Amino acid sequence: MMKKIVVVGSSNTDLIIKVPEIPRPGETLLGGEFMTFPGGKGANQAVAAARAGGDVVFIASVGDDTYGTEAIKGYKLDNINTEDIKICKGVPSGIAMITISERGENAITVASGANANLYPADLEEAEEPFEEADYMLIQLETPLETVQKAVELCSELNTRVILNPAPAAELSIDILKHVSIITPNETEAESLTGIMVRDELTAAGAADSLHKRGVETVIITMGASGAYLSDPGSGIRKIIPGFKVKALDTTAAGDVFNGQLAVSLAEGESLEKAVVLAHAAAALSVQKLGAQSSIPRREETFSYLEEKLNQ
Repeated sequence: MMKKIVVVGSSNTDLIIKVPEIPRPGETLLGGEFMTFPGGKGANQAVAAARAGGDVVFIASVGDDTYGTEAIKGYKLDNINTEDIKICKGVPSGIAMITISERGENAITVASGANANLYPADLEEAEEPFEEADYMLIQLETPLETVQKAVELCSELNTRVILNPAPAAELSIDILKHVSIITPNETEAESLTGIMVRDELTAAGAADSLHKRGVETVIITMGASGAYLSDPGSGIRKIIPGFKVKALDTTAAGDVFNGQLAVSLAEGESLEKAVVLAHAAAALSVQKLGAQSSIPRREETFSYLEEKLNQ
């Protein structure tokens, strides 16, 4: 039976330009290839969870424009339940301008558009998906008061919460105390704790800071180094290595990691195995261009992991 995942978050359209390197302030670069892809951290995570085998409900807000209409069509192709996506009249859908260098690095600027119109009241109207879900996955591209309402609903309904605190923002104890698992990268961990994460020791310090504020499990993604997993309940405190690949586009790597993580945990995998599977899915995604277009399907991830473990 497919495990139910509710994803609350953003829906954007990514406007991408490929350039030799990320331009400096005031610099103009010519010759870049232009592409358009569906994106948004919430949407990417919803698609990642669906392709990983989850039964996904996506709660979001889009404009009554072509970008919003096409986004919903795409979610339906991945069998995502879109009944609770809000359509805002007279408001543009979210847009992300993404510059990608030849080394796979990216710089992203987001115009929130309709994402800013996802309100706490919208979640109250969609309470049933929260009650039925094994996990809720949420990020920070929607208003913080909406994030707080979502985690409070999950707390009331005993639904476990995975918070990907991206983009980086200050978070109150009122939000963090309801979070089961938090998945910052190094920059986001530093923003939350004031500790610069450079290695296993500093990652442990940042994790301890988050545990003290009520978070059960901390997973700090550390790029090529892997991910630092801290779970006092099981006694696990260590870096779980990732897979070394040649990156073409890292835009959705964190989102793919989180989507796969949520499904693996909902299916009963251990934290360590879930992180390894999340690494595998993310490694596959960075080898392709685009956000949702790069997200692997369940069979690809398991096949890739089996191949790597047998090497």
